[in-house]
Amino acid sequence: MKTLEQSIKLFSLEDFDCHEIEGHEGGRNQIFICSKGGEKKFVLRISATGDRTVNDYRAETEFVRYLAKNGAPVADVIPSTNGKLVEVIDGDCADSGTTGVGGATPVFISLFEYAKGMLLADNAYRYREGAPLSEYFSNTGKTLGKIHALSKGFEPTADHHRPDYFDKYNMEYLDRLIPDKYGELKSAIAACLETFLALPTDTQSYGLVHFDFSDGNYHIDMNTGAITVFDFDNCLYCWYMFDLANLWLHNEGWCRHEPDQSKRFKLMQQCFDLQLQGYKTETEVPDELLEKLPLFIDMVLIENIVDEFECTARESEELDYEDIEDATECLIHKIPFAGIGQQDRQEIQ
Repeated sequence: MKTLEQSIKLFSLEDFDCHEIEGHEGGRNQIFICSKGGEKKFVLRISATGDRTVNDYRAETEFVRYLAKNGAPVADVIPSTNGKLVEVIDGDCADSGTTGVGGATPVFISLFEYAKGMLLADNAYRYREGAPLSEYFSNTGKTLGKIHALSKGFEPTADHHRPDYFDKYNMEYLDRLIPDKYGELKSAIAACLETFLALPTDTQSYGLVHFDFSDGNYHIDMNTGAITVFDFDNCLYCWYMFDLANLWLHNEGWCRHEPDQSKRFKLMQQCFDLQLQGYKTETEVPDELLEKLPLFIDMVLIENIVDEFECTARESEELDYEDIEDATECLIHKIPFAGIGQQDRQEIQ
């Protein structure tokens, strides 16, 4: 029986129309939209990457279930007919994250609610009619703040634990991943990691974060402006400021029409101020970390760079240096705020 057919049976989707959606570049999973009569709609995720264990997926889905049960605006995870949030096929060796029966890679399957609304990209980046963009920025911050507020009280099951930031972002791993010809980049990343090690990791500063909070991973109800978040596939233990810095960096897309660097920087900061106002209605962020926003923007740049190297390694392709050039030059030459507004962009071109 094919994997999809097994999945449909495990989650009682026999009466649903299930069609696969095209994956984005670097995507790790097969995603199917399962709908029935225009009334019920779910998202079926099939994962077989070979580098994660069943407990990685259980930890993710446990976190999502906790958030949903406690009122966070997230797409909840749906149990299978066996009452499991994660089903495993060819899973004799799934706990090791290596191979299953006959050497096959284990396949991990989960079903999620379909987030109400739509992607901004599918609406040509037009916000809901009649509402100011300020509402959108405030709502994104409020949504993230609600998730972080709940994360601060989350206690996972003992054997269900998502990775810590330094489990992945350490030079032992990055030295293997990044070719030696990028020596300057590796030195710059190593220096940043040393700085990160000195940051506070108390429960108000550090916890389980989304790690990819952007408009590609939430839907907006265009009637109310309500946001529903999904895709916690990359969630890990990190500083809450990482998600905020990622928001700041993504504001560039709303401001790129402004050719003047300093004016564009001010516009981005105005967007972030609205996001921060919304965020603080749900939880606080320590001033000492907020003052280090440029450092966390560098952390986001490192994540983007590492992701490019991992994607090319998975696909056995050669990295296109242009994909990481700006971020790399900012790290090497210590240009703050991703080189936006504070420095002339020509310095890194």
